[in-house]
Amino acid sequence: MDLTSPRVIKDIAARFDFGFSKGLGQNFLLDDGVLDKIVDAADIDCGVLEVGPGFGVLTKRLCETGKKVVSVEIDKRLIPVLDFTLAEFDNVKIIEKDILKTDVAELIKTEFGDEKISVAANLPYYITTPIITKLIEEKLPLKNIVVMVQREVAERICAKPGKKDYGAISVLCQYYTNPYLVTIVPAGSFYPPPKVDSAVLCMEVCETPNVKTKDEKLFFKVVKAAFAQRRKTLLNCLSSGFSADKQTICELISVAGIEPGIRGEKLGLAEFAKIADVFFDAGIE
Repeated sequence: MDLTSPRVIKDIAARFDFGFSKGLGQNFLLDDGVLDKIVDAADIDCGVLEVGPGFGVLTKRLCETGKKVVSVEIDKRLIPVLDFTLAEFDNVKIIEKDILKTDVAELIKTEFGDEKISVAANLPYYITTPIITKLIEEKLPLKNIVVMVQREVAERICAKPGKKDYGAISVLCQYYTNPYLVTIVPAGSFYPPPKVDSAVLCMEVCETPNVKTKDEKLFFKVVKAAFAQRRKTLLNCLSSGFSADKQTICELISVAGIEPGIRGEKLGLAEFAKIADVFFDAGIE
């Protein structure tokens, strides 16, 4: 059964009276080469958690590695379809759940024990950022996260300081992981085709964060405030984000060795950590 064939996909959809949902971002990948790149980037030598398997085209490739695959699917209409398309494999388990409402740490412990796993998925555009944020912030036992996302999201996550795409999500992902763009995937590689191009993004999860900070929560509060009003200076942004008076904020930024008049998008992880640590020492929350 060739799940990269539009004809086969249409036949399966007709067989199960399945209508593609725009609301659930159901655009199924049909490109063999891209599937290979996802599996290669994931470097699968462990169990795999998949989010949103669709008709199972990526799931099938993951199962062929011989490792256990657990796929979480929110659309109950797809469960019988997956039972059909993945019938030949005994190393896959389909779980009907909303990943955003799932205790993923408990799921991993139940299904994989204490081993680190990989995440591989073709993520629906409309919940890409919440899913990635959840996977990263919950500090799960993950080796890497390899996902198909909207191209602009992948570029934003990989962006460096000073680039127009650089923002809070860039800092979040680069704090916990080493992200890189694997390949660009044109809209025509999907059925039905989306309106924009996609990209395969690989995030190698770090053993420890890429920068040390005295208070992680405060670090991210500084980052969030710095990007809240992109056209304003760092001083004005942090003055709006914290209760201390503007003069105190200005002095503390200077103590951190940062120019108060700079904009937040110019700062890297180390600079944000310096500011957060100075704030911590001064009792600014």
